[in-house]
Amino acid sequence: MQMFGNQAQEKFIAGGIMDKIKEIDLNNFEVKELNKILQKRDGNNFNHFNIINPMGAHAIATGLDADIEVKIDGHVGYYCAGMNQNSEITIHGNAGVGVAENMMSGKVFVKGDASQSAGATGHGGLLVIEGNASARCGISMKGIDIVVKGSVGHNSAFMAQSGNLVICGNAEDGLGDSIYETTIFIKGEFGNLGADCVEKEMKKDHFERLEILLKRANIKDDPKKFKRLGSARKLYNFDVKNSGNY
Repeated sequence: MQMFGNQAQEKFIAGGIMDKIKEIDLNNFEVKELNKILQKRDGNNFNHFNIINPMGAHAIATGLDADIEVKIDGHVGYYCAGMNQNSEITIHGNAGVGVAENMMSGKVFVKGDASQSAGATGHGGLLVIEGNASARCGISMKGIDIVVKGSVGHNSAFMAQSGNLVICGNAEDGLGDSIYETTIFIKGEFGNLGADCVEKEMKKDHFERLEILLKRANIKDDPKKFKRLGSARKLYNFDVKNSGNY
């Protein structure tokens, strides 16, 4: 069945929860039109979308707030999946600056690498980067969980307020600079830590939390090989009610 001329197509999903999927070719759509469809402002009842030929376009799949699944076949530009709520978005390629910025909930998977500021200011949900993440990954994160299978660039988790950042590879200098209450788990090597960021003991609950995070990210690894980093609590006014985070 053809919809929107010959630009978007319905297909059947064998054995899926929904029996139809909408495929949208960005060679024929403006990103603004695409996001209107994904945000369901056109009244559609699809729960599964395949986006083809993204060609590095910016702001793809931003502002979504429905329980839908979006698969993007190719590289994306700036701010893909920004402000996401509830949706599960998978990028089969690399992502530009600010992927999943200010995400509230849902899941975002990047099958390639992510540029600067991945997951910046995210309040919730799960961001998984299967490649490497560039500088300032998790900057000012506010509750999001970020799992990076590779390594991260300089000043990652800068002023990170809450949530978890898991790094299965290495980290460049400035990790956790001016950190608040975010927990960093890192398996590989790290350079000079940022101001007020220190290594801390891994306790039973931390191993359990990390095990859950790795499982949610579909990453098989041993939590016992990771170190825990967090705030020394010297650069801001610590509230005792948050002591359980440490």
